[in-house]
Parts: sequence; structure tokens; C-alpha cells
Amino acid sequence: MARITAGVATSHVPAIGAALDNGKAEDPYWQPLFAGYEASKAWIAAEQPDVIILVYNDHASAFSLELIPTFAIGCADQFAPADEGWGPRPVPVVKGHPTLAWHLAETLILDEFDMTIVNAMDVDHGLTVPLSLMFGQPDAWPCPVIPLAVNVVQYPPPTGHRCYKLGKAIRRAVESFPEDLKVVIFGTGGMSHQLQGPRAGLINTAFDTAFLDRLIDDPVGQAMVPHIDYVREAGSEAIELVMWLIMRGALNETVRVAHRFYHVPASNTAVGHLILENA
Repeated sequence: MARITAGVATSHVPAIGAALDNGKAEDPYWQPLFAGYEASKAWIAAEQPDVIILVYNDHASAFSLELIPTFAIGCADQFAPADEGWGPRPVPVVKGHPTLAWHLAETLILDEFDMTIVNAMDVDHGLTVPLSLMFGQPDAWPCPVIPLAVNVVQYPPPTGHRCYKLGKAIRRAVESFPEDLKVVIFGTGGMSHQLQGPRAGLINTAFDTAFLDRLIDDPVGQAMVPHIDYVREAGSEAIELVMWLIMRGALNETVRVAHRFYHVPASNTAVGHLILENA
């Protein structure tokens, strides 16, 4: 059967992609951040996943305020990098895994999760930046990717508890797939940051650190934290962190921390990163 072996959590700051694409990774500002992902590149090269399920949020590229799915799963053969206003990122087209994606869609819907099935969409920095951080800048991404977009842009987003339960349902769905596949699931977005208003540039390292600790050791407790706590303590865009709970729900209750990294700042954002292996 297919199996989820590990989870990756990472921020998906668009300026990280711009730094890579414009040859600035070794600049003094950016070098400490990218150094934190060198161990991650070695880890995923050794792990060699057959498929990645990548949980992210769209930033008005594939969806707009005219259509806002709470959970959307990409079932296409491929997904092109989106033009977010300054041209598509110069990264490879993302190859999908339609067979597993359709199995996930069917299984999750019959498990009473209302997934929106998407057969054509472009993917923005929310998906491509995590791939760049983990794989560098290859000519082709080394494995297929199933995009799973979550609405954390327009209120109301799903609760942390709902996201955690979705992660558990994803694990059940993967394990019911008959092909022998090694799957790694990504949860992306965050950490503390706010992009507008009088609190623009907010960083709350204490909140971020506590979130990382609880995600590892007390995910059930973290799943019960309400939206307002994320927004009040860590800024309006910190609500993206509920997507990490989808990744965490797909893993064992007890996990091994293969890598942990935290860095401030990256374009007025706190960057967090975890690699968790099933214990």
C-alpha cells in the first residue's frame, strides 16, 4: 500500500523565490536563511519520495473572491507556475499524480470532507517556494506533486481542528491506495507576520516557538487553538499556520524531529521549518 513516511513544514515567503530566481541566495541578508535548508535538501534527496502532497494557499492566482473553495485538490497532469504580476517564476512545471489525486478526492469526499476537484490551475509561490527550498533550482522537479489548496485568505478559514482531522483522513486515503508509494506531505505558510495596517511587520518569536513545540508534542492541543489567537498574537497572515496541522494530522502521534529551523527576518516575515518523521 501507499504510505506517508514524513511531513515537511515551511514558510512560503514570495521574496524567498525572488531571491533564488535573481541570484541573491548568497547575499548577506539571505544566506543565513538558505543555510537553514541545506540539511533539508540532503534529507529529501535521501528520502526520495514517490509523491508529495503539498498543502498551501493560493494568493489570488488560481482562485479569486468570485470562487473560494475551502479545500481544493489538484487532479491534473501538470500545473504551470502562475504569473503573480511580474511574470511566472522561472521554475519547472509541476507534474501531478492524477491517479492518486483522484483516489484522494474520492476517498476524502466519501469520508465526508467536501473537496473541490480542480482539473486545471496554475500554482503560485505558495507551492513553488517550498519546492525550491527543498530541491533547489532543478531542471525538473524530482517527483510528482499533488496540490491541496486551503482558503486562509477570506474569512472564514477552516479551523485548526478541521485541518488536523483532514490530515488524518488524508492518511487513511493514502493507505487505502493499492500502489506501493512513499508519500511525503508538506504543510506551508506562516509563521508570524502581518502585511498591512498599523501592525505590519509584526514578529512574535515566542508565539512561533511555542507553536513549533506544540506541533511536535501536542498537536491535539494546538488544533484546538481558535483563529483569533493566531491573529491577535502573530498577525493576520499567521492564520496560514492551520495548514501545518493538516501535515501533522497525517503523521503518527509520536514523531521524530529530523530538522528544525527558525529565522527572522525574511521580508518582514518569520520563517519556520520542520521535518518530522513517523516514529
